Amino acid sequence: MTIRILPAVGDPDAARIVSSLLSQLPDAEPEPVVADSAALLGALAQAAQPAAQPPAGPTGGRGPAPAVEGLPEVVLVHERIGPMPALELIREVALRFPAVGVVLMTTDAGPALFSAAMDAGARGIVGLPLGYDELATRVQAAAQWSAGVRVHLGGGPDAAPGPAGTLVTVTGAKGGVGTTVTAVQLALAARAAGRSVALVDMDLQSGDVASYLDVQFRRSLVDLAGIEDISVRVLQDAVHEHHTGLGLLLAPEEGERGEEVDDRAARHIVAALRSRYEVVVVDCGSQMQSANAAAVELADVALLVTTPDVVAVRAAKRQVRLWDRLQIRKAADTTTLVNRLTRSTEIQPPLVAKATGTRMARTPVPAAFKELQPCVDAGRMQDLDSRSTVKQALWALAGELGLVDSPTDRQGRGGPRARTALTGRKRKAITAGAPPGPGPHQSPAAGFGPGPRFGTRRGPSTTAGGTGPFDPARPYEEG
Repeated sequence: MTIRILPAVGDPDAARIVSSLLSQLPDAEPEPVVADSAALLGALAQAAQPAAQPPAGPTGGRGPAPAVEGLPEVVLVHERIGPMPALELIREVALRFPAVGVVLMTTDAGPALFSAAMDAGARGIVGLPLGYDELATRVQAAAQWSAGVRVHLGGGPDAAPGPAGTLVTVTGAKGGVGTTVTAVQLALAARAAGRSVALVDMDLQSGDVASYLDVQFRRSLVDLAGIEDISVRVLQDAVHEHHTGLGLLLAPEEGERGEEVDDRAARHIVAALRSRYEVVVVDCGSQMQSANAAAVELADVALLVTTPDVVAVRAAKRQVRLWDRLQIRKAADTTTLVNRLTRSTEIQPPLVAKATGTRMARTPVPAAFKELQPCVDAGRMQDLDSRSTVKQALWALAGELGLVDSPTDRQGRGGPRARTALTGRKRKAITAGAPPGPGPHQSPAAGFGPGPRFGTRRGPSTTAGGTGPFDPARPYEEG
């Protein structure tokens, strides 16, 4: 997203340097330099001109919106701007145009001037001579602040350049339920759909994302914990670019260092990632700490993984109640995924939904660890065979969660609903009991001749939420 920047610099040499650096910033749209305070205020007033169109009188609830849309997100003010002193100019801009983030460029970055600039309404100070990293950090921070203000002023969805990536958290009801496998496969599915994806291991004491993807990288979440404003370059240094195209932000090797990542640091890190990636998948593990609790609170999709046994379902219920007591997330806003499900399991998804009060994912994951074991042991989860029923189910889940455009658009051996059958042994009995109807996918002989086990039943009844024999939302209500 574009950040519009208006520099106000009186010195021609300084103006050329500022323009050169601004042109190098990612997602930046520098406007022509204005030479004095009068020109700056005039340019801002002209950008806010639509606000003058309504008739005179009290401003309505949606009055500021036209002005906000036309204004730049960031204004850079040089300390030697004239004729109005820089601090007075900043105060004037803050009063007349409160949705604009102002950054002061000065040779004196001491605490006294910093305090005076903040009192005047500035959102940051950049030291002279200018440096790329510091300038990028201050501009991004001011733009994100401006984004939040514009949301409250009614500037519309396109007014803000703030974070917009989809945040998905994956949390385990308890250890060993398949949280990391789920997070990794969801990230791989989103990446295969052509989206930029970051996979974050926020299981800070015992994260295993690096082991599942055979990665050795010295940077981790801890390296970002003490940084107030995370610049693009700092983020690039901490994120490992995996050969699959995923950006990996890993847990520290020393588990005790996980305590350095608190909720405030987690919020900064997540915001920085969402501003750079279309999808951010966070593996939260099963132990709630302040960092992953903040991630769950911010998530667009909070996925809770459990297995169909009494102990795990009770743990899932405790987790949901904990989130509710701490006002992290409501049960109704949580999606529960049942992993390792079989038809003979006594605890089926409807019972899990009733026990936890959460929404259930329509796509369960079958119990097929033999398919996973070679990739798990080799630490190459990205090499999981496309014919694996576990991979097919998790990639179908990615479509259900909106991480890919549509699960039925992917090329493969059939629709994802057909691929989520828990086992092939009872297929004939289920097909025999299916209601008759037109179409080759309902032929009694379909799927039982030679050829692949899956993919022979692609059709509207199994890909559009119908009542086909392999609809994962239906078989678990039998008996």
